Amino acid sequence: MSTPESLRLDGQHALVTGAGRGLGKACALALAEMGATVTLVARSRGELEAVAAEMDGRGFPHVADVTRPEDVAAAVHVARGHGDLSICVNSAGTNRPGPTLDQDVADFDLVMDVNVRGTYLVCRAAGEVLVARGGGRVINVSSQMGSVGYPGRAAYCASKHAVNGLTKALAVEWAPHAVTVNAVAPTFIETPLTKPMFEDAEFKAEVLRRIPMGRIGRVEEVSAAVAFLASPAASLVTGQILLIDGGWVAW
Repeated sequence: MSTPESLRLDGQHALVTGAGRGLGKACALALAEMGATVTLVARSRGELEAVAAEMDGRGFPHVADVTRPEDVAAAVHVARGHGDLSICVNSAGTNRPGPTLDQDVADFDLVMDVNVRGTYLVCRAAGEVLVARGGGRVINVSSQMGSVGYPGRAAYCASKHAVNGLTKALAVEWAPHAVTVNAVAPTFIETPLTKPMFEDAEFKAEVLRRIPMGRIGRVEEVSAAVAFLASPAASLVTGQILLIDGGWVAW
């Protein structure tokens, strides 16, 4: 099936964090399918090279830690060397679930450091380029947990609520420069991060009970939304948190 012109990304270059696996990998592949070239950012070179091998020369691996400003600046510099950087997808993230009263504060710090600080640093570094060029797209990967609460996930919920707030603030700030800033907020998706969670049959049953559509999401369902938000078809969409949750939040 051919891609409508309004969804094509030919001639554009994207930077995708967390691109070595899961949602980040799926987003990178989707953008490449739409015609973009992609700088793939994560901490594991082996994973990045495996993703790049699937992209027919459209993927360029770069190892970086999104919590380190110098790493982020270097990644953006490298991305600019590969093409006209016009798209940024923040998919790097982590989770450390557990009862709040028992949770090590170091786990809370890690979740906030990666999910909030990392997203902020990448948005700022890429945003400087996009504002200067007079337009572009930023898409943050949030979660349905940015709209609701869930027991044992206080740190994660707090981090994703923060990502949603950051998304809306930057959308307003950068709108005069034709830079759109949006987020996708998926429900539970089967990825390397969530797979161990679903080995607990009771937990999986509870998740499925809360999703009106009755199933776990697929990475392709999230990456398709990211590709849309990166495309010309979404030129008037900004400051939005697109829930891809099977109806969880509508319940």
